[in-house]
Amino acid sequence: MARKDGRVSIGDLVRRFDISAVTLRADLRQLAEEGVLVRCYGGAMLPQKANQDVPLTVKQSIHHAEKVRIGSAAASLIRPQQTVILDSGSTSAEVARSIKKTKIGGLTIITHALNIAQEFTDYPDSSVIMLGGLMRHVSGSFVGPQAERAIHELHAHHFFLGVDGIDPEIGLSTPDLLEAQLNAAMIKVAQEVTVIADASKMGQRSLSLIGSVNLVKRVITDNRVSEEMTRKFRKRGIEMVIV
Repeated sequence: MARKDGRVSIGDLVRRFDISAVTLRADLRQLAEEGVLVRCYGGAMLPQKANQDVPLTVKQSIHHAEKVRIGSAAASLIRPQQTVILDSGSTSAEVARSIKKTKIGGLTIITHALNIAQEFTDYPDSSVIMLGGLMRHVSGSFVGPQAERAIHELHAHHFFLGVDGIDPEIGLSTPDLLEAQLNAAMIKVAQEVTVIADASKMGQRSLSLIGSVNLVKRVITDNRVSEEMTRKFRKRGIEMVIV
C-alpha cells in the first residue's frame, strides 16, 4: 500500500486488515527498525532518498517529535534583540514555534520561506524580513539571484540551516541547486551557523552541495544518531547537541 500511494495511515490499515491500532503500531515500529518504512504522524511512508525533493506537507509529518526537540534546543541559543536567519523546511518551522513559546523579544527574523513568515504573523514582538525571488512550490520558499542579492546586504547573529544531507567528508547538501546557492550566501552573512537535522540526514549526500561542514559551528540532531557519526563531527571541531 505504501509503494502504491506513497504513505499509509493507521486508520486505513486498521480498517483494511481488521486489527487493533496497538498491534498495528507495533508492526509499523518493527518495519521502521528494519528500514522498510519511516514512521510519520498518523501512519508511515516509504524511506525518502537524499536526492528526493519531498513536499513540505509531507516532511512536516516525518520524525515530528524529534524535530520538536531540535527546534526547542535551537531556540534556546537565541537571545533577545538578535537577528536570526531561518531556512525553509519543517525543522525550521519548529524553531519558529519554539521562539514564540519562549517569547524571545525584539528579534529580527530573516527568511525566504512562506511557512516561516506565516509562523510570525501573530507574533508582533518581532520584525520579519522576507526575501523574494523565484518560488519553489515544493518547499514554499524563494530562491534565485534576487534572494541572493538581498541576503548579501544583511547580517545575522544566527543562521539555522536545515539540510537533506550532512556528511563529515562531503559536506552539507540539498536536492535543489538554487536553494543550495542561497544557503551558501546565508552562511557568509551569519556569525554562527547551526545545522538543524534529524538523525536520518546524518551521513547522507544529496544532489547540490551547500558547503563544507567546517563552516558550521554546531549540529543539533536527535538521539538516534550513531556514536561513530557523532565522533566524526566532533573530530572536525563541530559541537554536537543531541536531544
